[in-house]
Amino acid sequence: MEYFNLALLMGVPAGGGASSTGSMTTSLVTFALVIGIFYFLIIRPQNKKQKETKNMINAMKKGDKIVTIGGIRGTVLSVKDDTAIIKVDENTKLEMNKSAVSAVVNVETETKVDKKDKKSQKEKAEKK
Repeated sequence: MEYFNLALLMGVPAGGGASSTGSMTTSLVTFALVIGIFYFLIIRPQNKKQKETKNMINAMKKGDKIVTIGGIRGTVLSVKDDTAIIKVDENTKLEMNKSAVSAVVNVETETKVDKKDKKSQKEKAEKK
């Protein structure tokens, strides 16, 4: 008799067997959302940055001003398959891997920025 009362007190789970299927679907949807968020916030931007860096290094040519990962600034004298010779000072040349280049600073970009700065300074002076 006690066993019968215990079974009545525990009750029957709501929804029966269908609740396990619903919770499994919810878990799978949540897992898919987490994977999607990781892809769009971490994996995709990283791949895009690697592609841009690879294109920048492959487009490097003689005369480009560069900055290395270590912060050394110089001008490219020649480019080989995996290496580049960089002129750092009047008599100082360094040969380093292309992968050590962190940024290519084109002279054209610098002059465009300088011209814009001069125009904006000129306009400010005229307004005063």
